[in-house]
Amino acid sequence: KHAHNPVNWYPWSDEAFEKAKKENKLILLSIGYSTCHWCHVMEKESFEDLEIARFLNENYVSVKVDREVRPDIDALYMQAVNVISGRGGWPMTVILTPDKQPFFAGTYFPARDGDRGTRKGFFSIIQDIHKAYKIKPMDILAKSQEILNIIKRRSQLEKGPIDLESKIEKHASDLLKKSFDSQHGGFGQSPKFPRPSQLFFLLRSYK
Repeated sequence: KHAHNPVNWYPWSDEAFEKAKKENKLILLSIGYSTCHWCHVMEKESFEDLEIARFLNENYVSVKVDREVRPDIDALYMQAVNVISGRGGWPMTVILTPDKQPFFAGTYFPARDGDRGTRKGFFSIIQDIHKAYKIKPMDILAKSQEILNIIKRRSQLEKGPIDLESKIEKHASDLLKKSFDSQHGGFGQSPKFPRPSQLFFLLRSYK
């Protein structure tokens, strides 16, 4: 859906992260999904804007992720969004160091200063952060490490003993079986959208 954008999007891949490290560029991570209204709004306002796209292509490595295809990545960086901004949502907008560590995060941002009543727009944000990284990179690296430490502390507090017996896999399979629509296909009530993570799980379970 974003193939036509002037932004040079990369999938979540080694190629993208190797490029970021080699060229010492920050990573813009944008996570959304096909039925997310504000994802489409941000695409139209910011990712189809030629000036914004040109700046991103020159100064960032831009990575686009579909949360329905990679819920694991979505869940991981949603923790950072909650730590940094105090609330989560989509589109998820995260800026990472070349080592994939988050230090700035939010959700939807209007394209330019003053749009939709906001003081600072997406274009100003990415310019300011790029400038700060060039002038004081160690400050940004320190900030990313601080956020990472908070996420680690939270995950340790939330983590309890986990029993990964086969009964858990069977329980998950049974839940999906109950929600399967044998007449029309898919899972649950309409509208339905394929979730590759569920299908991969069922295929792996069957095998």
